[in-house]
Parts: sequence; C-alpha cells; structure tokens
Amino acid sequence: MHAPAIDEALARRLIAGQFPHWAHLPIEAVEFGGVDNRTFRLGPDMSVRLPSGEWYALQVEKEQRWLPRLAPRLPLPIPAPVAQGTPAGGYPFAWSVYRWLEGENASEQTIGDLSEFATTLASFLRTLATADATDGPEPGRHNFYRGGPLETYADETLRAIETLGDEIEGEHARRVWDDAVAATWDGEPVWFHGDVAAGNLLVRDGRLAAVIDFGSSGVGDPPCDVVIAWTLLHGESRDAFRAALGVDAGTWSRGRGWALWKALITLVGDPAADVASRLVIKRVLADHSQ
Repeated sequence: MHAPAIDEALARRLIAGQFPHWAHLPIEAVEFGGVDNRTFRLGPDMSVRLPSGEWYALQVEKEQRWLPRLAPRLPLPIPAPVAQGTPAGGYPFAWSVYRWLEGENASEQTIGDLSEFATTLASFLRTLATADATDGPEPGRHNFYRGGPLETYADETLRAIETLGDEIEGEHARRVWDDAVAATWDGEPVWFHGDVAAGNLLVRDGRLAAVIDFGSSGVGDPPCDVVIAWTLLHGESRDAFRAALGVDAGTWSRGRGWALWKALITLVGDPAADVASRLVIKRVLADHSQ
C-alpha cells in the first residue's frame, strides 16, 4: 500500500480521527510548509506537523519530550507541543500538533537591522547551549548526525568537490574542508538547534521573534548552528554574530565546514538551488577569519 499524499485532506482526516474535538477547526497548508515535515495551520492557534519520511518521524518523540523542558530556559518562543498523533489511515508515522507561532520567515527583506538580528540570534543560541544536556539526544539518524564529527560527511564532501570540477574553486574548497576537519573538538556536549536556517527563524516587526523546527536538535558539538553566518549573514552582521556568540577559532572553522558540505551537496543534487548554493560557497571561501 502506498502512503497517502501529505495534504490538507490527510491532515483533516487525522485530526478528525484522533482529536475529534478539533475537527470543526479549519485546516490549511502554510505558504512555506517545509519538505522534511509538512505544516498545516489548524484553526487560529495551532499547527499540524506531518513528517514526510521515516528519518524525520524519528524527531517527533524527541521534540515532544524536550521542547517543553527547553522552552522555559530560552529567551525567545519555540514550538510548544499540544498533542502527539499516531499512524492511521495509511499514514505510517507519528505526528504532532503545536501551538501556532506568528511571524514571517527571516530574510533581508523582513529583517529590519541584520546586525541586531544576528546578535539576538547569537544570544538565543548561547542560552540554548547552557541548558542541561544530561540524557539529551546524542547525534544519530534522528538529526542526520549533527553534533557529531564533521568527518561523517568527508566522503560526500570530497565527491561533491570532484563532481563540480571547474564550477568551483576546488583546491580552495579542499583547504577549507581540511582546516575544518583538523579543528577537532574535545568539549562537553551542549544543546544545539541543528538547522539554524532562514526558514526556521520567524520575524515580526523586523526582529527575530521565534525559533522553530527543532527536528535536527541534539547535544554534542555545536558548530552546525554557525552555518547561518554564511547563508543569511554577511559583512558586519556576520562579525556581530561571531562576537556575540563568542565561539573560538576551531568552532568557527568547523562551522565553515558544515556550511560548505551542505552547499556542495545541495549544488550537486538540486539544480533549483544553484544560485543560493553558489552564494554560500562563495561566502565560505572568501571568509579567511580565524
């Protein structure tokens, strides 16, 4: 049996079957509903989040367990679980209902002051890293090994550099990658978000208002959270982010490695992301800071 399409009709059936007291509420897909998980608005105050694959479904119970524990410690709102659904009607995964968080996706158009935004984000990440990491989720399939050794993706990265050939500065990219891998980490595990991307940062009135999608979160080495420095931030805002985050040269180097890996494999595998991926690669290779 094929899994049903993840659409409004499925969300409506799941809600009606498992939470009939909400069946009267309207359900509609959000404009940027995600790929790993599809998001639907449920009435004015809630959202339904449906994983699109097995690996993403591993994140459901993690978020249900840990987000309520993290939220009181953090300076900005994060998703608040309301209920957990179970597989039904041909849909094979656990799923979640959350409180709705207002805001627009972060972009240079929605952000008022990019340096202020960067500083606020850095403060959030620093606070997250101080949360008690005892028994927290270690790197694994649930978060695609974020928080673990960067070498996990060495073969994939080097293949991408070879595949792209003269499309990029291959030798420069290898040096950046080698520097990142050599910057080993021996610190204590800390909490990290795992996917600090523009689509997971909500803006209201030009300012960072909430941080969403903790599916890649965990405890371990945190430089994956630095990737935003080369995807959204640049120039003064990147400098402000680094200063406020207070990371050492090794963490910054490993962050460059994570950013380079993701941009390279995206460029190889998704032609639609060509412009964005090339911009990130250009920014990573141009950043000579230590």
